[in-house]
Amino acid sequence: MSPTLRNRLIGVLIALAIFVADQLLKAYVLHGLEMQLGDSISFLPIFNFTLTHNYGVSLGMFTADSQEMRWILVGVTALIAVGVTVWMLRETKLADIAGLAMILGGAMGNIKDRYDYGYVIDFLDLHFGAFRPFLIFNIADAAITIGVVIILARSLFASDKGETEPASEAVES
Repeated sequence: MSPTLRNRLIGVLIALAIFVADQLLKAYVLHGLEMQLGDSISFLPIFNFTLTHNYGVSLGMFTADSQEMRWILVGVTALIAVGVTVWMLRETKLADIAGLAMILGGAMGNIKDRYDYGYVIDFLDLHFGAFRPFLIFNIADAAITIGVVIILARSLFASDKGETEPASEAVES
């Protein structure tokens, strides 16, 4: 198996693992803990499970307040997921593939929620007293954010050391 094929397979497995972990933890919150909308369970002094429904996308923007908007969001996010999949399958470096796979796995988890329920299930609540550095989120949201940070960091700071330019010819004096 070529290194590129191996990296792409690892990417698919990362996306699948994130999707499965996201869905299993959401099922645990809903069915194992039997949480209802607004319920909160404290796990650590800085961390709760607080069940919310997110009808919008990133930071609650573009709220789907009708069935039409719900399906438009499902369609748009599915198209974005297809684009991320194509991009991931064109990459060769594992770091780039892993970042895209995290985005893809998270997108699939949130798309499934929106398809099944009409909203995304959020429940991870990190706080420091009354200060909350993030809105309530889920595993899929965290994976998407980390994946985007990886892609941005790689595009800004990584140099492809394996690719070299042809040597310049010496100029005679």
